[in-house]
Amino acid sequence: MRSSGASSLQEQVEDRPKVLLVDDDEVNLMLVSAALSKHGFDVTEAGSGDEALRILGGWIPDLVVLDARMPGLDGFETCEELRGMYGLENVPVLMLTGLDDEASIKRAYDAGATDFFVKSNQWSLLAGRLRHMLRAARTQQELIRSRAKLARAQDLARMGSFEWWHHPERGLPFGMELSEEALRVFGSAPDDRLSFRDLLRMMTREERHGLIRGMRQIVRQVFGIAMDVPLSRGVKRNRIIHVEGEPEFGEYGQCVGYTGIVQDVTERHQAEDSIRKLANKDPLTQLPNRRQFNWRAERALEQARRMGHKMALLLIDLDRFKNINDTLGHAAGDELLLEVSMRLRGCVRHSDQIFDGTVEAVGSRFHRALEAVGRLGGDEFVALLPEVEDERDAERVAQRILEALRQPVYVADQEFFATASVGIALYPQDGQTVADLLRNADVAMYAAKDRGRNGSVLYTPNLAVRDREKLELETALHKAIERNELVLYYQPKVDAQSGRLMGVEALMRWRRGDALVPPNEFIPMAEETGLIVPLSEWALREAARQAHEWRQAFGFNESIAVNMPSRMFLRQDLVDLIHEAVKPYGIPHRMLLLEITESSLMKDLQSILPTLHRLNEVGVQISVDDFGTGYSSLQYLTELPISELKIDRSFVNKLGREPKASEVIHLIISLAQALSLRVVAEGVENTTQMNLLRSLQCRMMQGYLISRPMPGADLPAWVAEHVAVPSATAAAEPLALSQAGESHPAASR
Repeated sequence: MRSSGASSLQEQVEDRPKVLLVDDDEVNLMLVSAALSKHGFDVTEAGSGDEALRILGGWIPDLVVLDARMPGLDGFETCEELRGMYGLENVPVLMLTGLDDEASIKRAYDAGATDFFVKSNQWSLLAGRLRHMLRAARTQQELIRSRAKLARAQDLARMGSFEWWHHPERGLPFGMELSEEALRVFGSAPDDRLSFRDLLRMMTREERHGLIRGMRQIVRQVFGIAMDVPLSRGVKRNRIIHVEGEPEFGEYGQCVGYTGIVQDVTERHQAEDSIRKLANKDPLTQLPNRRQFNWRAERALEQARRMGHKMALLLIDLDRFKNINDTLGHAAGDELLLEVSMRLRGCVRHSDQIFDGTVEAVGSRFHRALEAVGRLGGDEFVALLPEVEDERDAERVAQRILEALRQPVYVADQEFFATASVGIALYPQDGQTVADLLRNADVAMYAAKDRGRNGSVLYTPNLAVRDREKLELETALHKAIERNELVLYYQPKVDAQSGRLMGVEALMRWRRGDALVPPNEFIPMAEETGLIVPLSEWALREAARQAHEWRQAFGFNESIAVNMPSRMFLRQDLVDLIHEAVKPYGIPHRMLLLEITESSLMKDLQSILPTLHRLNEVGVQISVDDFGTGYSSLQYLTELPISELKIDRSFVNKLGREPKASEVIHLIISLAQALSLRVVAEGVENTTQMNLLRSLQCRMMQGYLISRPMPGADLPAWVAEHVAVPSATAAAEPLALSQAGESHPAASR
């Protein structure tokens, strides 16, 4: 064996692609070897196919170049042999030949060659071909590794993928492919083949007909798929398979099929079934309890907001119920509540068959099935009307309830007349959240009691009596900007491996008197009152000013992340606001990084997306905060102009205590790497978390272990004390922390 092309510097040799060059012609071997060495390859030479195989028995090169025509074992036979050797299955092989006939080309590919090259003295062309093969091979290896990681993750999650190609003329069962992981979900071996008809045979007749109806509706209206499918026949045990899929479209815009995932959620459903009654039903009346009612109301509110119609909540409180309890005892009171609950159910289209995902999975008007009566506690009931034309619809239902309760009730062999007071609140005029609507319906209900009971009242703003402390705080917040009471604190983001400062996050504080008001006490109020808009505008200007000051002080050239509410991204002038913020200080747009939470992003994605693209065009980067706590379509993530994902602190907090937390973080990091996004772990509070994050290839971190949020004036000193000075060895030095081991239960904000 002869080696050539060696460099005097070991570092340079290691960076050069390693090529095994095989040719029986010594002159040609010398010429090709010299040319490839000149073009940056580290060449190992072999004079025959047998010698090449001996070399490959203990060494795997990056590339193999074979002369096709050699005495003894020729290039074609050598290629076939090496493809059968361990570790060489995917090594790129270039067949170097003087033949350009079609038969030789076919024989090269049949032997396992990656490509062929007709002998010539065009060495730069040969080198270019080899580098292209090397890049393609590395891309393929990375894809294989990513697929293996995905397969392991899917196996842990009892999940697999499917492709279902739809053809209108062939019906639903046409063209379904299941991955090996998906076959395991259905209890089949990896080499089995399951068709759509096979899956239908695993279901009862009733379940089968229901699935087919639902699928036909989905295909007809091109909905996304999100459903749970029960399997009770042809399997070892009853299973429930969750199916999610997105439509695929052909070149003419027609739906040609669906791709998605299947997941075995049997155990989850069994656990849910065992606690559903306790968790969602009132034990006395079997009406939805507060939790279940709030869930229905939230879904109805989402639909009302999306479809632009009104919804109503009716709060119903029995009049003088305490007298019955005190006079006849609690047993008689329970009997009265049972009778009242049955009458209330008859006044609305009450449905018990509601579960998570139903509204999103079926038709756009299915939210009407959310209509129900629930018991909040004691003698307090609430009715949900998910779609009304106006307040008159709600008043008609209230009158129907009052009429039903005016009929005599027989309790403990005595006749009673149970009346009620009803308060009515409507979305959107009386509140934007379920909590707001319930509170205002409660105000209206007490107004009905004040007016003599046995009646209904519509909420109006003048019915509400504002809480004095809240009013005072809101008034003070209005004046906080003009009084210069708002300040930004900054929390560093660092590369925990090299110690380099990668940026900071700006966190708003309110200096009210001698105390700092944390954001969780005034940001929600700012959101509710609309003050979040001027607060956000101020934060952009202040962050730009601070970036300029740091740039002058110690050469700060990173970005300052500013948290933005979703309503700011809905504004048409957000890009202009950024221009106005950075222009006075002469800093580039990239020094302002805007953060939006995953839930806010996905909630208003279609409305926000144009603004994100405009921001990206002027150099403003976008970070998705609290990533992993919501649901992000992978399709959207590949299209979004974002630069950074922030792993939610809830996952970081579980590191070292819950093994699945590491798996989730690893998946997020792999996803970010695949999409060429930075990934930041927030809420790092101890060295255990930091070391585990390092092992998962997450380097950018922020949290109390790195530093607490600090005033802008304190950052230069912190940088001088804690941040490593860039040097030849800085990348190998771990971050030195003066607060190492410090843990704090609060979030880093």
